[in-house]
Amino acid sequence: MNMYEFLPIKLLIRGAYWLVTTLSDLLEPLTGAQSAAVAIILLTIAVRALLIPVGRSQVKATLARQRIAPKLAELQRKYKNPEVLQRKTMELYQAEKASPFAGCLPVLAQMPVLMAVYGLFILPEIDGHPNELLSKSFLGVRLDASLTGSLFGGTITLTHATVGIIIMVLIGIVTQVSRKLLTPPAPEPAPKPQNMPAGMPDLSGMTRMMSFVPFMTVIIAAIVPLAAALYLATTTTWTLCERLVLGKIYGTLPHAKQNEGQAEE
Repeated sequence: MNMYEFLPIKLLIRGAYWLVTTLSDLLEPLTGAQSAAVAIILLTIAVRALLIPVGRSQVKATLARQRIAPKLAELQRKYKNPEVLQRKTMELYQAEKASPFAGCLPVLAQMPVLMAVYGLFILPEIDGHPNELLSKSFLGVRLDASLTGSLFGGTITLTHATVGIIIMVLIGIVTQVSRKLLTPPAPEPAPKPQNMPAGMPDLSGMTRMMSFVPFMTVIIAAIVPLAAALYLATTTTWTLCERLVLGKIYGTLPHAKQNEGQAEE
């Protein structure tokens, strides 16, 4: 079954198509052939602006995790049985009204938008009419063309390769800067319990592994149509700027706290 025939997704695509084509037509006198790409970027910014409250909730979740970090470390020292430790950890999160998964909310909130942008540039028809967006381009590269698809299909051009690589490098740089400026220093890992019961997952390395997940966006940008890659580059850059601003307001920037501590000394 084609997921784009599912009624909620179909309505989402229909609304997104109207927004992008209308905005593209309005921008065409100013931006010419780049109007559809600019429309995607502006739509991304508008969506992220609407999601600022979600970003605030993420920052507050970060504050909650920082507040309970000493208590979590104490639990790790106190309880060596992994089943008991996991139960006590969840009880602590519930008591503090915090969630270890709160940071996933902004990503989940953006998934419908990414799905819509992706669908707009792979579907030949929208609501029974030819998809006009498939003929749009950015810097001479069709917005429905993916870097890997053109590469393996033998239709890659120097311009497409250059634009695609620049977008991937931009996403990679922004992601690395985000990890450097926004990720707090990792605490010393607790000793791994001996004789871990069967079926009990070892979550000790999850935080370390999750810190590298954002780099998957670089790979995704090479696979999806150029329009979706532009969306990923825009939303990744917005996320960094938003987190820096909100982190400054709420005092959650880890390196700023380190500098304050050094200044006090």
